[in-house]
Amino acid sequence: MTVSTHWLQEKQELRIPGPTPVPPSVLRAMSRPMINHRGPEFKAILARVTERLQRLVGTEQYVAILTGSGTAGMEAACANLVSPGDRVLVLEGGVFGHRWVEIATAFGAQVEVMEYPWHTGVDPQQLGERLRETPGVRAIFTTHNESSTGVLNDLQAIARVRDQVAPDALVVVDSVSGLGGAPLSMDAWGLDAVVSASQKCIMAPPGLAFVALSRRAWQRAETSRASRYYLDLAAHRRMFEKGQTPWTPAVSVVYAVDEALDLMAREAPEERFARHRLMRDMVRAGLEADGWELMVEDRFASPTVTAVRPPAGVDVEAVRRVALQELGVVFSGGQGRLAGQILRVGHMGFATPLDMINAVAAAEMALARTGAPVSAPGKGVAAAQAVWLERQGARP
Repeated sequence: MTVSTHWLQEKQELRIPGPTPVPPSVLRAMSRPMINHRGPEFKAILARVTERLQRLVGTEQYVAILTGSGTAGMEAACANLVSPGDRVLVLEGGVFGHRWVEIATAFGAQVEVMEYPWHTGVDPQQLGERLRETPGVRAIFTTHNESSTGVLNDLQAIARVRDQVAPDALVVVDSVSGLGGAPLSMDAWGLDAVVSASQKCIMAPPGLAFVALSRRAWQRAETSRASRYYLDLAAHRRMFEKGQTPWTPAVSVVYAVDEALDLMAREAPEERFARHRLMRDMVRAGLEADGWELMVEDRFASPTVTAVRPPAGVDVEAVRRVALQELGVVFSGGQGRLAGQILRVGHMGFATPLDMINAVAAAEMALARTGAPVSAPGKGVAAAQAVWLERQGARP
């Protein structure tokens, strides 16, 4: 007998790279009454959220809060830092690296692209060689956490190569799916711009983008000849001094981010990073035990999203459909050239090790339901549990 599942829409489990599950207290915060976004109450909230974002990004510089998606933050970084004709180098190893290419091209930059394999991170030696071959680079655009592939890049290594070979180039980072789930220290690492958003590790709904610029990036912004209006970061900084945003903000999402950042502050940063690494390792062990092929080596593995190739002969999209329709678990598929080829599991933000057990079990059950041979029901779950037990100091 087939169990009715029409009610599962009310109990979906999001295991995607974003939007991510939102804590109940964050949802409640969004229901607060609307206030004057030019008044003293919003001024206090804006100051508090901005200061917390500065700590999260690891900077003493102002962090602009934009109403828009992460892509709006990326475009803002480009619009404020790149003039038409500027030579820029984009490090492309996935869909979101390519997004930098598209944005920089739209703003008239002379775009040089350094492609690297979609299953690895940026090779510092290759980057150094490319910079030596490409004089006059004004900015290097990179992705911290490439959620289309499950790769985490070494930003410190990228910045060190810049310092050695092209010290005048700005390092501009998309950390939309990395900030909060992986270490990042903008000032200490010598990064010039960091972009993120509300709906990933920060565990709030979509609607806000965050952009931080270094001192020298602000100096570059003052001379940029790119057209901009809504995304003019200087306008945001001027209005912040008055406790306001230049344009009407998404007030309810600001409420949500305020509450989410308060929750995040209750977990020490290293504890939060360790939790994300634990969830990653549980998912990787569990899926691999069930015959999925890990796309990324351990040294490049993202702490917020895992990508795997299916066992031979398995239709990954069929597995996703079963997981959604019969179990209420939402997995992501591949993007770009990986469409239909991989499964992506998000493990960031408002998530726990037990959620990873559920995710691995759902993937295993859906795999079996599609007719794929599963050697032993529960094998993947047992492997994920073993990782958790080992981290607790108790070996099974």
